[in-house]
Amino acid sequence: MLDSVGRAGKDKLQSLSALIGNTPLIRILARCEGQEVTVYAKAEMYNLSGSIKDRMALAILQDAIGRGELLPGQTIVEATSGNSGISFAAIGCALGHPVTIFMPDWVSAERRAMLDIYGADTRLVSREQGGFLGCLAAVEELGEQGAYMPRQFSNPVNADEHAEGTGPELWQQVAADGGTLGGFVAGVGTGGTVMGMGRYLKGRDASIAVHPVEPVESPTLSVGHKCGQHRVQGLSDEFIPEILNLSELDSVIGVHDGDAILMAQKLGQEFGLGVGISSGINLVAAIRLALQQPVAADGTRKAVATIFADNNSKYLSTDLSRTEPCRDGYCTPTVELLDMQIIR
Repeated sequence: MLDSVGRAGKDKLQSLSALIGNTPLIRILARCEGQEVTVYAKAEMYNLSGSIKDRMALAILQDAIGRGELLPGQTIVEATSGNSGISFAAIGCALGHPVTIFMPDWVSAERRAMLDIYGADTRLVSREQGGFLGCLAAVEELGEQGAYMPRQFSNPVNADEHAEGTGPELWQQVAADGGTLGGFVAGVGTGGTVMGMGRYLKGRDASIAVHPVEPVESPTLSVGHKCGQHRVQGLSDEFIPEILNLSELDSVIGVHDGDAILMAQKLGQEFGLGVGISSGINLVAAIRLALQQPVAADGTRKAVATIFADNNSKYLSTDLSRTEPCRDGYCTPTVELLDMQIIR
């Protein structure tokens, strides 16, 4: 009986894996400060549940099932600010596992609704109850009672998946387009994306700069555990994740959350790309890094790559759908988006 259940689980994993990964690459040509730059962005909103976190969730659950750590019907419990929880809910429930998600009560209503749609037991934690750190503590309590804990913030499979999957995909797509990378940037939630991508890209070319990105309003990485309120849900969750090793990366890039909102809006209005606020913060950081690339003899610069982590459906009740004021020092008002091409 157990063997048949195990085979059924593996069959489901194989089916789900066909809907995760192998996402398109978007080449964006932009002009800023009178200079033209190229940015490549992986379109991760085309994964199963609409975000890059599907890659990590599938890999962790697949690994846990293979090791015998996740048993048939066992409850999966995780702390999240949105996308990861939605991914574990979608994949976990599809595999026949009850899923319990602890999340801060200030996340968007759409994120909570999506968890409900996937059948998760969602438990909200207020700032008074400990905020995100309170979510992590609650997960440990259920884990002690027998639930499986993916531990996305410390599980090495998280970064491994991007080193073995997302990174090679991006590299091959850029090469097929005739491009050359000088850098990569990504906002830090768990840290798995920037660590895994950094490991792969620096392994291919040690000169590629890999920068973590955070909102200026909550400089957790650059100042050290200094948290503040910001509007880029999924980033800067009150602590530095265990799998993030800043010594292996280049300097932290800070971007104002308002600048990120303006850029995400600009992508929608000018290119028809419905992306979340973290995609906006990544593109601002990528353009700024691209401007720093040395100019070659033929007048060109190397490109910079990044991630469009999710779509805009989880942000309809946030400031992404409202008029955002321009402020001094913002990058977006100075950027012209000239052209977009899709690379498969």
